[in-house]
Amino acid sequence: MIKGILLDLSGTLHVGDTPIPGAVSAVRRLQKVGIPLRCVTNTSRKTRNTLHHDLGRMEFDIALEQIFTAPLAVRRYLERHGLRPYLLVHRNLVPEYQGLSRENPDAVVVGDAEDDFTYRNMNQAFRLLKGGARLLATGRTRCFEGAEGLELDAGPFVAALEYAAETSAIVLGKPATGFFLAAAAELGLPPSECVMVGDDAEYDIAAALALGFKGMLVQTGKYREGDEAKIPRDFMLAKDIAAAVEELIISIDRGE
Repeated sequence: MIKGILLDLSGTLHVGDTPIPGAVSAVRRLQKVGIPLRCVTNTSRKTRNTLHHDLGRMEFDIALEQIFTAPLAVRRYLERHGLRPYLLVHRNLVPEYQGLSRENPDAVVVGDAEDDFTYRNMNQAFRLLKGGARLLATGRTRCFEGAEGLELDAGPFVAALEYAAETSAIVLGKPATGFFLAAAAELGLPPSECVMVGDDAEYDIAAALALGFKGMLVQTGKYREGDEAKIPRDFMLAKDIAAAVEELIISIDRGE
């Protein structure tokens, strides 16, 4: 039985600064019926506070504590292990790591740095990794749907550093097991009682299904025809978030 929902953001609720048609009312409907939810995202061009502000500006009824981000998971890891980061992230995300020492870095944090993925910055990260620094990544996502079409995400740059430095990244966002389980734990629910709703067949849906979550793929954002073939287990399919919410509420009312 579904008792909680994990919602992807970019490509599922909005594209750029524009809500997907029906998404605002769909989220409002979920909040009204009282279904526990967490918005789970690898978005790493904004801090959680900025993301919350921008969602509010788009008229989404989502509380700050309902947003669970990969950059926040990275910060918690750094604090837990007492690491000093070299930040290869978007300049807008740097405030998320305020207060952490960045002298003599012993960890490289890679997010969606956009134009800051320069040769100089990548090479500095490479040298630190060859010197023994840990490689921490907000995710392995290949791309996302931006305002002007598909855009590269952090995943390809993480893969390049892994290859060059002969190391393996510790991934702290989707599709990492710990990320999904931590989000479910915030709802106080086991994976079997949660559904993951997103536009990424591999890193939203297939990854969640492998951990015992239910999954619903929406045909918006980065979704492309044929993505269903990337999901090896049974899942639900909806044309958009409004249709997904309608189907989920019916399932919950039936006790499914």
